Amino acid sequence: MTDPIYKIAPQALWRAAEAAGRFDGAPVDLADGFIHFSTAKQVRETASRHFGGQTDLLLIGIDPDRLGDGLKWEPSRGGQLFPHLYGTLPMDAVLFVEALPVDAAGYHVFPASIR
Repeated sequence: MTDPIYKIAPQALWRAAEAAGRFDGAPVDLADGFIHFSTAKQVRETASRHFGGQTDLLLIGIDPDRLGDGLKWEPSRGGQLFPHLYGTLPMDAVLFVEALPVDAAGYHVFPASIR
């Protein structure tokens, strides 16, 4: 398996997607026309830039091999290639869903498995 990619989402939005059996994206994804993901090396900066201090978030691990041709690697911050999904995220591509808490200083606490 290819290394997982990650999505950070508010818990209520993700739970609604689980109930619907599909994730069409967060408001920013819908506005941009694709679902934003990050690699393990990018996800901490994504959390800091776009979700700073926010609580009630989830970290969703995704198997990129299950996303088909809709997954594109495109330049973004500083020319880094970021995974973008043009289409709906199928729930069978989800590897795990974990809480993404914040510490006393307001920084997100990631699982030790994400380096």
